[in-house]
Amino acid sequence: MADPAMSVTPYWELVFDADGDVDGGRRDRLLTGVRRSGVRDLIVFSHGWNSDRSGATRLYSRFFAPIPALAPAARIGYVGAVWPSMRFSDEPIPDFPHSAAAAGSARPALDGETRHALLETFPGRATVIDRIARLLEQRPPEEAGLEEFGRLVRLLVDVVPPGPQALFGADTLAEGVPQDDPEMFACPTAVACERFARALSGLDRAPGTGEFALPGPWDGAHELLRQATYYAMKRRAGTVGERGLGPLVGRLAAVAPAVRVHLVGHSFGGRLVSFALRGLPDGVRTVKSVTLLQGAFSHYAFAPRGVLHGQQKRIDGPLVCCYSRFDRALSTMYPLASRMAGDARGLVGETLGAEWGALGHDGVQAVPGTRACGLAEALAGPLPRSGCVNVDAAAVVRRGGAPAGAHSDIVHPELARLVLAAGRIR
Repeated sequence: MADPAMSVTPYWELVFDADGDVDGGRRDRLLTGVRRSGVRDLIVFSHGWNSDRSGATRLYSRFFAPIPALAPAARIGYVGAVWPSMRFSDEPIPDFPHSAAAAGSARPALDGETRHALLETFPGRATVIDRIARLLEQRPPEEAGLEEFGRLVRLLVDVVPPGPQALFGADTLAEGVPQDDPEMFACPTAVACERFARALSGLDRAPGTGEFALPGPWDGAHELLRQATYYAMKRRAGTVGERGLGPLVGRLAAVAPAVRVHLVGHSFGGRLVSFALRGLPDGVRTVKSVTLLQGAFSHYAFAPRGVLHGQQKRIDGPLVCCYSRFDRALSTMYPLASRMAGDARGLVGETLGAEWGALGHDGVQAVPGTRACGLAEALAGPLPRSGCVNVDAAAVVRRGGAPAGAHSDIVHPELARLVLAAGRIR
C-alpha cells in the first residue's frame, strides 16, 4: 500500500534505535516486499540531524519526487532510514528555507522545541536539560556558572559512553586507538565558548562592514551545546550504520540477491551509510553505489589512517561525495568543534578545515585515485565505475543562513540525477 505522505512507491521505512537495533516488523515488511515487488534497484536514504519521523519523511518524499520521471523504465524501490538524532529549532530543514537560523551572534535561551528534542534524543536526562536551560537563560557572570554548564553538557551527551559505542565516534586512528575527542571537551568551558562566540560573530556580521560586537563566552554557550549534541549524533550514526543498516543489507542480499542497493546519506546520515559498509557480511556485493550529500565527518575517514580505510572497495560501484563551499556548518563550525584533541590547527583565523575538515566541505582527501569534477560534468557522465569521486555541488547547494549555511540545501533534481548516475540506474 502506498504511503500517502510519500511521493513515490513502493516505499518502505526502517526505524533504528540508538544501539542500531531495527524495528522487526518494518524490517520484515521490507524483506518480503522487495522480494515480491520485482524491484531491481533499491535506494536507501538516511537523514542527518533531524527531530522526528515526520521531518525525515518530508525530506525523503521531496528528494525522491523527481526520480520516477528521470528514470521511467527503471524498477526502483525506496527506503527511508529513521534513527534517533535531533535538530535544533533554529536550523534549517532541507528545502524548508523559512526555518533557517536567525542572524545574531548571541544565541537565545533554550526554546521549547529544542528542549523537547533534547528530551526525546537523550531520555532520562530531564533534570540535566532543565538546568542547562536555566543557565542559558540566566547567563551567570561567574566562571563557575560556565564550568557547571560545560559539566552538564558533557554529562548530557555521555562523552565517554560505556561499552563499544565509544569506538563509533572515531574518524581516524593513531596506532590502532581511536582519536576523536574534540578539544571542546578537554579545554575549560569558558575557552571553548569564547572560540564558538568568535566564530559565530564572524559568520553573522553584515557582509562588507567588518563590524561586530565583541562577544562574551555565553554568546558561544548555545553553540557548545549544539556541537556537543552533534558529537553524540556522530557516534550514534556510526553505531546504527555498522550494527544496524549494514547487517540488514546483508539479510536483504540473502533473500533478494539480484536487487541492487544504492545508499544515500545527508550530513551524519552520510556517516551512517558509510559505516554500514563496515557492517556488511563478508562476500556481500549488492551495494552498487554510495552517495554522500554534505557528509558531516572527517575528509580523512577513507584515508590510510581513517576508520573507513578501504571500505569503498566493498561497493560494487563508486563512492560519490558531494561538497559545497557554501556549507558553513562544515567549513567553519565543524572543524572548530571536531578537530582532534591537542591539535593546534583549526582555530578561528587559522587553517580551518585543513587538518580536521569534513567531507561535505572539500570532499574525500588522501585517498589515491580519487577523481574530482563539477556537478555538470558528473551529470554529463559517465561517472567512474569504482573508487571515490568528489563532486563540487556548489552550483545548487548554496542557500541558507548562519550558522549552517547551505548544509541542508540538498533537495534538488540535479542531486537526484546524481544518485541515479552513481548507481547506473536507467
